[in-house]
Amino acid sequence: MRPPAAPAAPRALLFDVFGTCVDWRTSIAREVAAAAAGLGAEVDATAFADAWRAMYQPSMHAVRTGRRAWTVLDVLHRESLDALLPRFGLGGLDEAARRRLNTAWHRLDPWPDTVPGLRRLADRFTIAPMSNGNTVLLEALARHAGLPWHRILGAETSGAYKPLPQSYLRGVGALGLRPGQVMLCAAHNADLAAAAAVGLRTAFIARPREHGPHQRTDLGPDRPWDLVTRDILDLADALGAG
Repeated sequence: MRPPAAPAAPRALLFDVFGTCVDWRTSIAREVAAAAAGLGAEVDATAFADAWRAMYQPSMHAVRTGRRAWTVLDVLHRESLDALLPRFGLGGLDEAARRRLNTAWHRLDPWPDTVPGLRRLADRFTIAPMSNGNTVLLEALARHAGLPWHRILGAETSGAYKPLPQSYLRGVGALGLRPGQVMLCAAHNADLAAAAAVGLRTAFIARPREHGPHQRTDLGPDRPWDLVTRDILDLADALGAG
């Protein structure tokens, strides 16, 4: 009896972005510190970044549950920012400074392995973001960080926020592919679990310092994903790219 054939390689790789491809925490803290300096104020910029990120999932929840009409992440980020500024003594930021700070999410720096790893993968696979970020945000971020996407699948593509099933399935459909032909690559076990539940293949990318030196979540895979890798260069090695 012949052994079962190895599964064909995926045709496309979709990447979570915040935390998986870019270091949001350090990048946001830097821009918060700059905004505070412009106001002549002192602030714990890292604590501010963590607090802003902590509002990310709650801000999307009303949209996911249908209690709020579709609203892009740039707007949700701005609402969270306006609520947060007074708590950190930065309520005096004017409108121009607030707009600039809100678009800090457009200027996040990549992890050192991200761009070289993606370039290798782009020679063999279609690569695109699978993010809750809106298209304008993801396009600006790609320019800033040098992310060599073939396509930009902003959250407007699906009109749904991860981990809702349609967020993955409509993104796959936009590529003209079936779920089994696509691999989600992410540093977050919950994201991978939701993608696997609708038939996507999965690759865990370790980012044990996404939340700083005392991170407690997603330090490793919580189940046997299709691939488990140290970073995006390791993912390229595992997939025989470059």
